[in-house]
Amino acid sequence: MINASIFLRRALLADAIFSGVAALGFTFGASAFAALFNLPEALLSETGLFLIAYAALVGWLASRAAAPKPLVLLVVIGNVAWTIGSIALLFSGAVSPNLSGELMVVAQAIATGVFAELQYVGLRKSENAAMA
Repeated sequence: MINASIFLRRALLADAIFSGVAALGFTFGASAFAALFNLPEALLSETGLFLIAYAALVGWLASRAAAPKPLVLLVVIGNVAWTIGSIALLFSGAVSPNLSGELMVVAQAIATGVFAELQYVGLRKSENAAMA
C-alpha cells in the first residue's frame, strides 16, 4: 500500500471521469459513433463495456487515501499499452476509419498517454512522500 498523494488521486479521478464518459458514449451510442467515425460498432461497444469496469476501478483507486501500489502500477502500464495499441490499430489495417475516426483515435491515445504520465508522476510523489 502507498499513501496516495493528492496529485495521484486527482490524476486517477480525471482518468476515471474521462473513461466513464467514453464508456457511456461507446456503450450506448456505439451505432452512432460507428457511423460517425467509420469504426466497427462491435469494437466501440465492447470498448465501452470494458471502460465501465475500468472507470469503476480507477475511480475506486482515486477515492483511497492508501492505495495498493500494484493496482496503481497496473493502471499506468495499462494506459501506456492502450496508447500504443490505439496507434497500432490505425497502422494495422484492421480498421478503416475516416478522418474523424483517425482524429478521435489519436486524440484519445494522446489523452490516455497523458494520464499514464500524470499517474506515474503521482505514483513517484506518493513513494517519495512515504520515504520522507
